[in-house]
Amino acid sequence: MSFCPKRHPFQQNEAVLLIGPVFTREAITAPRKLRFYIFRTVFVAALFGLMLTSWQILVGSQQVTSPGDLARFGAAVFQILAPLQVAVALPFSALLTAAAVAQEKDRRTLVLLLMTNLSNTEIVLGKLLASMLTVFVVLAAAFPLFVISAALGGVSYLQIVQVFAVTVVSALVAGSLGSTIALWREKTFQSLALTALAIVLWLVGWEIVAVVAKSPGVSPTLANACGYWAMVMNPWQAVQAAAQPALEMTSAEGIFGSAPNSFFMAAVCGTILLNLLAIVMVRRWNPSRQVGSQSAEQREATSIFLPELPDSTEKQPGQDGKFLGAAVPTANGGSQRDKRVPIDVHSAGGRVRTVWDNPILWREVRTWAYGKKILVVHLTYWIIFAVCAATVVNMTSQSEAAAERSVIPPAAVPLIPLLVVSFILLNALAVTSLTNERDGRALDLLLVTDLSAQEIIFGKIGGVFYNAKEMVLLPLCLCDYLWFVGSISTENVIFLVLGLAAMYAFVATLGLHAGMSYANSRTAIATSIGTLLFLFLGVATCMRIMLAFSASFENQLGPFLGVVCGGGVALYAALGLRNPSRAMGWAFIPAPFLTFFAMTSFLMQDYGTVFLVTTVTYGFATAAMLVPAVSEFDIATGRTVSREE
Repeated sequence: MSFCPKRHPFQQNEAVLLIGPVFTREAITAPRKLRFYIFRTVFVAALFGLMLTSWQILVGSQQVTSPGDLARFGAAVFQILAPLQVAVALPFSALLTAAAVAQEKDRRTLVLLLMTNLSNTEIVLGKLLASMLTVFVVLAAAFPLFVISAALGGVSYLQIVQVFAVTVVSALVAGSLGSTIALWREKTFQSLALTALAIVLWLVGWEIVAVVAKSPGVSPTLANACGYWAMVMNPWQAVQAAAQPALEMTSAEGIFGSAPNSFFMAAVCGTILLNLLAIVMVRRWNPSRQVGSQSAEQREATSIFLPELPDSTEKQPGQDGKFLGAAVPTANGGSQRDKRVPIDVHSAGGRVRTVWDNPILWREVRTWAYGKKILVVHLTYWIIFAVCAATVVNMTSQSEAAAERSVIPPAAVPLIPLLVVSFILLNALAVTSLTNERDGRALDLLLVTDLSAQEIIFGKIGGVFYNAKEMVLLPLCLCDYLWFVGSISTENVIFLVLGLAAMYAFVATLGLHAGMSYANSRTAIATSIGTLLFLFLGVATCMRIMLAFSASFENQLGPFLGVVCGGGVALYAALGLRNPSRAMGWAFIPAPFLTFFAMTSFLMQDYGTVFLVTTVTYGFATAAMLVPAVSEFDIATGRTVSREE
């Protein structure tokens, strides 16, 4: 009878070991979770619902009598869904990967991984691919749906393969960016914010290059080169080029190759470089090289070393809890007892600062609660604001005729990316303000103090708005500038500013609500930011479908009712099911429909209705989340046991 040693579980599959045990563990445990199946089911169902909605709009607005009509429908749907898929995969890959690595740091488990015999490559690549496993599965589940458009005609299988190749490498390079930044930075908000800002700079920068290529007065050679490189380096431009039929080649493409193929190679090179940087620097960045203790001079100035007193020495208490009889050094190197020197044995060295009545708000405002490197986040946001502001100033010189022909004034278009990144950063700051406390075991300490729920919640909200004051005030300043130059009327600028204030309150409260509802940091961040992306992308996609298939709202209302009802149920399931209430149901279930109504009113230039519907909808949603957070904070955070339990 021969002896066969038992193999380690991670050694059962040698092919998987090429990636590492970190990914192997995620691949084994992820299918055991229900959300692993919910994500791909909801995503594919949403795409299929948009496809059916587009078909109902087409059938209701015109007669479909020939295969050519089907081919045009398939091509139009494909060109709508392909950019939407990239718009979902890109931010989710970056932010989820950054959140996964940041969570390891918050829970001090990344240090344990560094203490094992795992190589840097296994840690970096394993964590990257493990974090992106859900994204890859969702994309694989959506592939058969895109084949339907090819069956209708108007779309070739080569276009589908190119679109998915661009989507996968875009997700990989975005995930690698988030992983590298999270391995470099210490705080969760810093990782999320820098990742989001880097992606915005990446996209906006190459969009500016694309605009330069279309500007009048540019030579044809320079215009072709700028347009080509904008497609090569920008995933949004690359996926749109991949979705178009390849009818002819530009001069730049004839030299360098097709834009989707070139983008694929550029993204692969970027992914390799980012991961090589992370592999080389992971043990230099972690654990942090910042010295937590004070310098020698500071220790001499603030620390007092007391030698052990003999048993016969009697310590006499002085005033304010101080003790007499401290050891004072003498000139000959000895020490003597001087009962006139009071020492406070409970005091810490350093300057004493007065804490406000709300210590939570004091900590958020008067200390570096999110690290000193948050200044890098503010500086990067100022750069994005400067680019958007310069574009606004440049576009205000356009003719009035161009402004009248468009639904959105041309000068206000640069406000859109600035507002989107402001909402995402404000939401990320709000959700991480609670998840960091939970991961660092500090929330448990807050729950055993005499702090009230109002002090904790309003202290966190006040700290969020203080630390994100640039992200709130700078877009409002641009709105005031547009009013000053006459691009927006006085009435509309009032509607815009008050509507943005309501949205800012909703975004911050949504982050706190998600942070309290979900114990897992990754799930809380994904739910909170995913809700914002769902609202933004849903509105943008619906607007594009409206303009692409029909100009009659009567034919569009019926098909869109199914989509908005499904979206309302999904919102309630994600945000209100864990702590259900009637107010949550009335807030989230009608929210997509009311957003759709506000969107149609905007297209009809009825801005008063847009302001009223938006303010009431999201103001009520803010109150529905804020009131339970204050009144039932103990149950939401686990201080007491719920009655249902």
